[in-house]
Amino acid sequence: MATPTSGRPRIAVLDDFHGVAGELADWGAVRDRADVDFYGDHVEGEAVAERLASYDAVVLMRERTALGRALIERLPKLRAVFTTGVRNLAIDLEAARERGIVVCGTDSASSTAELALGLMIALSRQIVAEDRAVRAGRWQTVVGSSLQGKTLGIVGLGKLGAQVAGYGRMLGMHTIAWSENLTQERAVGLHCERVDKRALFTRADVVSLHLVLSERTRGVVGARELSWMKRDALLINTARAGLVDMDALVSALHDGRIGGAAIDVFEREPLPPDAPILKAPRTILTPHLGYATRDAFGVYFPQVVEAIDAWLGGRMIRPLQG
Repeated sequence: MATPTSGRPRIAVLDDFHGVAGELADWGAVRDRADVDFYGDHVEGEAVAERLASYDAVVLMRERTALGRALIERLPKLRAVFTTGVRNLAIDLEAARERGIVVCGTDSASSTAELALGLMIALSRQIVAEDRAVRAGRWQTVVGSSLQGKTLGIVGLGKLGAQVAGYGRMLGMHTIAWSENLTQERAVGLHCERVDKRALFTRADVVSLHLVLSERTRGVVGARELSWMKRDALLINTARAGLVDMDALVSALHDGRIGGAAIDVFEREPLPPDAPILKAPRTILTPHLGYATRDAFGVYFPQVVEAIDAWLGGRMIRPLQG
């Protein structure tokens, strides 16, 4: 295991957008033995390599800054990586292992299902559009839709998908579900109707995505799936950007082939100002808020500090296996 050498190690905490990493955990024991710097901005490319060149360890907020092989190879001092969450697909774990770099995570803590519910309601009731209208001096400019009695299609009935299905049933929605591995037993146990992929996209009034991104699931929603959807159906993605062909989605929105989309995850984050989705109609776009709550951070950062403290003492807790 790559443990600290003599001298004071330097630790960088990246992408602390809200400035809460230092506030929500007691860093005292770590600061006694190491220098810790918190960065509230986000940098990419050459700027990341330059920033991290002198650090022995880095703390990542999951999927905000990628730590791929090319970057790892440019950081000869790096000996440990600590990430929030139980997985971080933006870290090249194989490259880290080859270098003997420790990679540790935290327990899972997420409010993503709540966000999916909020986006579903906001999009169906046109809450964002009406808020803007009121501020501009207009009143009741569009007519929203009720969710009660509608069909909610869950793509990926894992932990988060099951939570969203439960929320849908509380709203009086009929829940249907599909994924390649979904069994009839699990669907029935969660009071969902198991259907095939085409049936889900054809029947659902709202489609909510909750799959883990992999080579098998990348692009699981493309032009074909969007063409199956009702013209007034809504797409909610709080899972991973790569699940959706964004070019196909933007085209479908501009052509009025679906009713709208609420998106919380993007291939490039922060979202660049020239991203085509910004000009697409009938959308709600949020800045990857799924896990970004004070409650979740209150789990993540104390456990990050605990893991760093263990590493400084020559131990490793909650290692990521990959």
